[in-house]
Amino acid sequence: MASVRSSLHSRQWRRDDYFITTDSSLVPLARLIDIFNSKEFYWANAMPLDYMKATLENSLCFGLFRHDNAGNAFLGLARCITDYTTFLYVTDVWVDPAVQGKGLGSWVVRCVQEVVEEMPYLRRSVLFTSSWEKSVPFYRKLMGMEVVESRFGDGLATMERKGRGHPLYGKQGSDDS
Repeated sequence: MASVRSSLHSRQWRRDDYFITTDSSLVPLARLIDIFNSKEFYWANAMPLDYMKATLENSLCFGLFRHDNAGNAFLGLARCITDYTTFLYVTDVWVDPAVQGKGLGSWVVRCVQEVVEEMPYLRRSVLFTSSWEKSVPFYRKLMGMEVVESRFGDGLATMERKGRGHPLYGKQGSDDS
């Protein structure tokens, strides 16, 4: 099992001056915390450095970078929580607004899907989004994701409880306050 995990944490893809890697040690933690604090990263709150480091170390991360003379510029991320065999949860997909529209986000998600397709015993991959107009068609097209619809007592029940790290935790009108 360790070999599956280690092989997935050493993947790399290249395109022009850009590359994607699953080596989470390359993700600049301070920059990522700033991103989590930004308006564009509306679905989560920032964490202290030690927690952010542990989050990345315990995830399968796909970091997007541009290589130039100054080094590697961090431009995006897709983070997956997985047991490396039966389940994969896609979360925290973000691309720097300065480079959006160049197909880089699609490329990151295609790399995630490539890894998903290599998991022979995978039972389910999931993600959550509130962006019906943009994200639902995007993930349908690139990952074959489908919206899980059900009535109480019929079919698959998708359930959640918001924790203290969720932006709406404890706020008036939140389902799980």
